[in-house]
Amino acid sequence: MTKHMLVSALATLSMVACTQRPMTVEDPASTVVNADGTVTFNYRNDLAKEVMVDVQFAGRHSMERDSVSGLWTVTLGPAAPDMYPYCFVVDGVSIMDPKCSQWFPNEGFKNSLLDIPGSDAPLIHSIQPVAHGDVEYVTYYSETIKAYSNALVYLPPSYAASDKSYPVFYLISGTTDTEEVYYKVGRMNYILDNLIAQGEAKEMIVVLPYGNPMKLVGSTDMLGSNDLFSEDLVGSLMPYVESHYRTANDRENRAIGGFSRGGNQALMNGLMNLDKFSYLCSYSSFTSTELPKVYDNAKATNSKINLFWTGVGTDDFLYGTARDYTEFLDRKGIRCVKEYTDDKFGHTWMNAKYFLAKTMRLLFNPEASAEAMKNAQPTKAKTGNEQQFTPGVMARLFPRPIVSPEFTTDGVTFRFKAPSAECVMLDGEMLNGPHKMERDSDGVWSVTLTDVTPDVYCYNFVVDDLQVVDPQNMYLAPDRGFKRSVLNMPDAPFSVNNARLNYSPVAYKAETTANGESRFYATVSPLGIDATSLPVVALVAGGNDTFESWYKIAHANLILDQMMAEGKCKPCVLYLVEQPMANAAVQLVSSDYMTWSDARKALVEALSNL
Repeated sequence: MTKHMLVSALATLSMVACTQRPMTVEDPASTVVNADGTVTFNYRNDLAKEVMVDVQFAGRHSMERDSVSGLWTVTLGPAAPDMYPYCFVVDGVSIMDPKCSQWFPNEGFKNSLLDIPGSDAPLIHSIQPVAHGDVEYVTYYSETIKAYSNALVYLPPSYAASDKSYPVFYLISGTTDTEEVYYKVGRMNYILDNLIAQGEAKEMIVVLPYGNPMKLVGSTDMLGSNDLFSEDLVGSLMPYVESHYRTANDRENRAIGGFSRGGNQALMNGLMNLDKFSYLCSYSSFTSTELPKVYDNAKATNSKINLFWTGVGTDDFLYGTARDYTEFLDRKGIRCVKEYTDDKFGHTWMNAKYFLAKTMRLLFNPEASAEAMKNAQPTKAKTGNEQQFTPGVMARLFPRPIVSPEFTTDGVTFRFKAPSAECVMLDGEMLNGPHKMERDSDGVWSVTLTDVTPDVYCYNFVVDDLQVVDPQNMYLAPDRGFKRSVLNMPDAPFSVNNARLNYSPVAYKAETTANGESRFYATVSPLGIDATSLPVVALVAGGNDTFESWYKIAHANLILDQMMAEGKCKPCVLYLVEQPMANAAVQLVSSDYMTWSDARKALVEALSNL
């Protein structure tokens, strides 16, 4: 669906030199997995001077432009079946694949995802024809940060039909990752679905917190103090989970783990709260060696831990520091399992998925965990060539980000770094046409809008001939093709601004149809109300939208909750779907509206008249 405001003739003329030709229906797919395991990448841009592809299994490679088709193309590999982040680099500017529907959620970089399936048998993270659990997106008020925060909650397939309580695994993503990454990239739900179906894992609830609450209050937390996260986890998120879901609330039924920074946060919170957690997992990480009352009484510490599991790749830039940490544990007499890989490209989500699948087989299984701990090997011997994690490495991997969008009393400022670009413009639903941006001496282009009506808008940059999302904005429109950034104005109608309101979760569902295809949709059922007899409002994705669009752009769940709280609509169930529904009392199709603001107004009217 095109959600642009109508553009004036003058603005249209100014865009002529800044419009890329899209790939056509006749073009081959942008990624083609060949029979020999190689992957062919295809990209169309007739105005580009240089195009490269950057993919995690091969690094960055130049693409060649075919003289007949005009496509930029390159074949790389072979690659082992797995999921790999990748992007195109067009004249020095990194962009997501405009034809790929899967992406890597992140506060900063924006990559697409290449899924290479198993040739002989499905991979453990693949979507298989088994019973699927729901993944609920929850919004909770954190007394710690005095603001709303977000988390995802996986509920096992049996949850809805059962009345029993389940153990809980708190699983944290890494630096700059959002709360979605262990779902969208780590595939934790499908891994667990498959393991449960095979009888290899216990049923459990999995909670994915947002690991960087400092960002929600206007600051940045990299590997510095984790106090705010820890306080939010124990003081706000855990009580929320335990009051809204059927959880077994004792240390024998709680686990905590994470990747990279999330592994540090997991170990710190687990070791400092052994009265709450007895299963600890670190994936490609380490933590402080100076935690009080933890390391100097090995017998007491060991007696409280069912599983202490660590995994890291020997080719990981954190390997040296992670190895030193487990060697420290060995010296202190703290028992832990060590797992090493050397074939998953270092500090990557290929490793994160592999480690997760290993440990999920052990969680909440005391016998299996005891056997793993009993057979734990000592730390690998030191060679002297281990990569070490230093402040310099940190600065190189995670440079200080440019802030965009930035809200001030003067308005909202957008920024994009492109030192070599000749023309950078801002284009969005909040504009009557593209706005030119100005470049400073550091190559950062910026523009400030001073009179924007508070709302939620989609926008992007136009860098010479390229449409580019805002790499500093973690909110992305979940379209099938090119994905625009989402501007959430602080005072937008129906924004999350009521600390007393208990918001309903958005439940993502996956089903396998009779012909073996996968079907995805989401529901919003009002909290505390029996939904079986409530009317259904179907919100249908039209054009290039997906079912997620009604949640992530239209904020349909917030509209329903706030209207119900104000007595402006009757309770109902929202279905966010890809296809129309026959039994819906009301049905809205996103492509029927020029902008998302129009779609939101239509939903408000429909709910008012229900």
